[in-house]
This record gives sequence, C-alpha cells and structure tokens, in this order.
Amino acid sequence: MTPAGSTFRARLLVLVLTTALLAGIAAVVTLRAADRATERERARPGEPVARAGPVTLRQQGTLLFRNLAWGPQRDHVSSVPLTTPAGPRTSAPRDCLRFYAAAGTGICLRSTGGVVPGHEAVLLDARLRPVRTFPVPGIPTRARVSPSGRLVAWTVFVSGDSYAGGAFSTRTAIYDTRTGILRPNLEKFTVLKDGRRHRAADDNLWGVTFAADDNRFYATLATGGRTHLVEGDLTRRTLRTLHSNVECPSLSPDGTRVAFKKRVPGASAATPWRLHVLDLRTGRDTAVSERRSVDDQALWLDGRTLLYALPGDFGSDLWSVPAVGGGTPRMLLKSAVSPAVIT
Repeated sequence: MTPAGSTFRARLLVLVLTTALLAGIAAVVTLRAADRATERERARPGEPVARAGPVTLRQQGTLLFRNLAWGPQRDHVSSVPLTTPAGPRTSAPRDCLRFYAAAGTGICLRSTGGVVPGHEAVLLDARLRPVRTFPVPGIPTRARVSPSGRLVAWTVFVSGDSYAGGAFSTRTAIYDTRTGILRPNLEKFTVLKDGRRHRAADDNLWGVTFAADDNRFYATLATGGRTHLVEGDLTRRTLRTLHSNVECPSLSPDGTRVAFKKRVPGASAATPWRLHVLDLRTGRDTAVSERRSVDDQALWLDGRTLLYALPGDFGSDLWSVPAVGGGTPRMLLKSAVSPAVIT
C-alpha cells in the first residue's frame, strides 16, 4: 500500500469515528432534552398537574384561571372543579396574560409577539374560540365580563407598569357584544365629583366591575393624588364618585357590596394595600382578615368569600378569605391567576 493510500484510509477512519461520536453526542443531548421535557410534565411533590384537554365557559361548578404551573400548559386557560380545586387541571391551548369569563363570554388579554411586540384583547365564545380581536395601547392589567356575558371591559397600562408608585397612566374600554359598540376610553365620560362636573389632566380610570342590569358599573377614578369609587352609567355616559380611597372594586353577586383594595397609612410604598369590603347601602367599610398587601382585583367566589392573588413560587397563588371579616386566609389554588367562577 502506498503512503498516500495509508493516509487516505487513516483520514477516512478519523472522519467515520468523528461522525459517529458527534451522532452519539447528538443522541444523548436529544434524550436528555426529552427527559427534561418529560420531567417538566411529571408532577413533583406539591406541584399542580396540568393536562391538555377541552375547556368550556358553560361547564357549571368550575373555576377557570390562567395556569402558572411550569410545563407546556403554562399561561393557558385552565379549569378545575370548585369542589376539588387542588386536583388535576385541564388546560386549553389559549394563552392569556389576563382572563375573565361569564355566561359563555370570555376575554383574553394577550401578547401579540412579532418584531414589534404588542398586546390585544381577544373576545372568546363559550368554546374559547376567538370572536373578535381589538388592539390595545398598553400592558394588560384588568379584565371583566358582565354577569349576562353582554359587556366586556379591559384596562391596560399606557405608561408605567404598577399601581403602587403613582406614576402611571391607564386606558379602560368597554365593548357591548350585542350592539357592537366599543367605548375605547372611559375618560371621555362626564365625571361628577361630589356632585360637580370634573375634568383634570391626571384623571385615570381602571378596574371595571359590572352590575346585573348591563348599564351600571363601578370603577376606580384616580385624580389629584387620590382614588375614588365611581358608579358609571353607560347610557348617560357619566361617572359619579361614591367613596374615597378605593381601588380595583369588585361587586358582590347580590349587588350590595364592593370588595376593593385600600391604601393603608404607614404601609410600605411597595405594598400599600389591604382588602376591604364596602356596603353600598350603609357606607360601612370593613377590613377583611388578610393582612398582606393585595395588588389584585378580588373576585367574589360566592356571596361570603373573596378570591385574590398573592405572589407565589411560580408567579401567583390564589387565596380566599371571608368577606365579612374574621376567619383565616387560606390558599385555594397554587400557581394560578385571573380566576373566573362558572356557576
């Protein structure tokens, strides 16, 4: 054999061995990645289990929410039975930053991605199929649907990204699914503050909650460094102040009380709020037994219990507390946010 032939065979052998080695490394990497994916899907002690499956807005006795448990179902709209909220979750392929639903109508505030990231509000039918999409001018923060499913509201941060610091601007819209009318900015409504017409450059409105008549609603008005509970009238396009130091109101099922977060004097600037309940008939303001700061629009789980989010290991957990005072807060759902009760 010539020296040239020996050199060629040696080089060929090195090439074959190198190719085999690289193929082996690729196989090991692929298997390890698959193992990691399987591990993410596998339940760890105390971690919620989420599995892909059908989710509808008509299944009574369920709690819907944005799933925050790690894995392929993270950020997807998910459901659990109200009777066993800690059980396995069913997750639909619908990712949302904020979500809410009532009477077969859903609203999903989500990121649009792309070269220039943006956000949109997606109106959903009872099977979570998109019905209509609205571009929104900021970062999603609040979403609500009226008890009948007719009216939908959402709030976004146009500038700033926190209610705590005070340097922020919001935009709140209401859409009527029956008439197709979109009211893109509630700040265009006439504000009656203490009985007098009011308009200021620093007015901000957020956190809509609807009454059962599909006309009245409640929200937060911030102006002059203070916040107020306002009652809105869609037909008259008016907002009337009712009570001060109220943020993110949530109307009770019977329409007589409003749960809200209240700034507490002396609290940290980063964690300034406590949950309170206002009786709209008497004006009585009652603090609930949750002593931690709640930066959320609480939800009435029923006529006696509030549901709200607090920081958790994977973003947020859902907690419950009696709305009448007393009792002890308890975690209802781990790794979840943006709940909606289907009854």
